[in-house]
Amino acid sequence: MTPGAGLYSARVAWRHSLRFRLALTYSALALALIALMTLGVVLLLLGSMERQFVDRLNERADTLAGAFTNTGGGLGSTAGGAGAYTLVVNPAGQVTYASPALRDYQDTGYVFGDLARVPVQNTTVRAVKRKAGDYGTLWVGLPEDDLLAARQSALSALLLALIVAPAVLLLTGWWVGRQALTGLEAAANLADRIDPTHSLSPLPLPAREDEVHRLLAAINRLLVRIEAGQAREKQLLGQIVHELGAPLTVLKASLKRAEDRTGDAEVARAALVADELTFTTQDLMQLARGQLELKLAWHYIPARTLQGRLDRLVPGTQFLGNWAGGILCDPDRLTQALRNLLANGRRAAGPEGTVTITLAETPEQVTFTVQDSGPGLPPELGEQIFEPFVSGAGSSGLGLSVSRQIARMHGGDLSGANSPQGGAVFTLTIPGAALGDEDD
Repeated sequence: MTPGAGLYSARVAWRHSLRFRLALTYSALALALIALMTLGVVLLLLGSMERQFVDRLNERADTLAGAFTNTGGGLGSTAGGAGAYTLVVNPAGQVTYASPALRDYQDTGYVFGDLARVPVQNTTVRAVKRKAGDYGTLWVGLPEDDLLAARQSALSALLLALIVAPAVLLLTGWWVGRQALTGLEAAANLADRIDPTHSLSPLPLPAREDEVHRLLAAINRLLVRIEAGQAREKQLLGQIVHELGAPLTVLKASLKRAEDRTGDAEVARAALVADELTFTTQDLMQLARGQLELKLAWHYIPARTLQGRLDRLVPGTQFLGNWAGGILCDPDRLTQALRNLLANGRRAAGPEGTVTITLAETPEQVTFTVQDSGPGLPPELGEQIFEPFVSGAGSSGLGLSVSRQIARMHGGDLSGANSPQGGAVFTLTIPGAALGDEDD
């Protein structure tokens, strides 16, 4: 798995979750629709109640006015009762009759004027007027308490719905979104486990041919194209390395003979450049083959033998620690890995700088520590420094990648950091000889 894969396997933060955005959108739309529908129903209900109240008031006023006009003298039986709100106002503006609830206004001047609503005994009364023939004007009122209470109840219910509905809708939308996006989340988890450096196996497809099925099928087609492209790249890289190998071998042999014959310093430097090119082609070949195609040739060698190889390949290296023991390894591969580290250190430190390699051995582990006096590793690269073709020192960018690959093939690892004293420090570890299996 790639280093960043663990970050993507964690659950997405709620504020970035598609599930949350869908639930929020669904809740907002549903709330808007419910609010509009509820508001419309409430307005219709209140309007109906208002019309019923007005019709009732007008019907009562018309009935009483008809009693005065047609029969006269029927006031006591028609407008009486404790719940009646009725006044008869003569043409002079005096109240000649008042129902029991308005008895205080009888035989006084009419005080309500043209008000449609008047307070009477802590009750709001809505009133209308009618002509009462020779008696003057009939004033009829009807209490609004029931209408106001119903209106308040309807508005309270609307407000409660607007408060409770968002929470209910959001939870419902979250649950529905979770159920609906389960397949998409599973597809994301499957795609997240793809590691192009190890395997490009196709992803399993769900039984239902929905959008998730189409997504995974598209990813599988993409994996096939990636695998074909990688195969072509490896084939091309292998051909290039093969074509470079033979001329470099001849060039190295010729420079070696010329150096032995003349002792010229320029020829010696040219021989070192040829060695550099040879190791670069080896790195390219290892990259082209891939880790899974390589096999280690295990040998138990003296550490001094490894030291002699490295000293010839990277002159000027300081060897510290205990080099008197033995190492169980693939000598060629381990030499290649350590040579890459030392060459990078020499390149970073310059001709006047120092490069040291320290060997520390225990029965369980062998540790090589390579330190240079250069400027150190670029902090912005981090672990990317071990990826192919990523370089912070102007090199090909293959050395560190290949060195880590070789260390892990041995069962160890390679890490890098900056030293507090300055410069870069690389630590390569492999298992100690005590852990080796004699049969293997």
